[in-house]
Amino acid sequence: MERAKVTIELPQEIVAKIVEDIAGTSFASVEDFVVSLVLQKYPELRKPDYTEEEEEIIRKRLRKLGYIE
Repeated sequence: MERAKVTIELPQEIVAKIVEDIAGTSFASVEDFVVSLVLQKYPELRKPDYTEEEEEIIRKRLRKLGYIE
């Protein structure tokens, strides 16, 4: 499910610098770059990699393999 979005205005010189800096990187847009920075600052906003059910399955497998108790 896509999160609702809002528009944030930045000075053109900042956007130009970001565009220059992300050229040739994995960032597809200035938006991707800014979202990445915000999530670094506020990791609690990050979407979990696994659901709780998936995490429990992984824990059970790791226990069976002897990696965790």
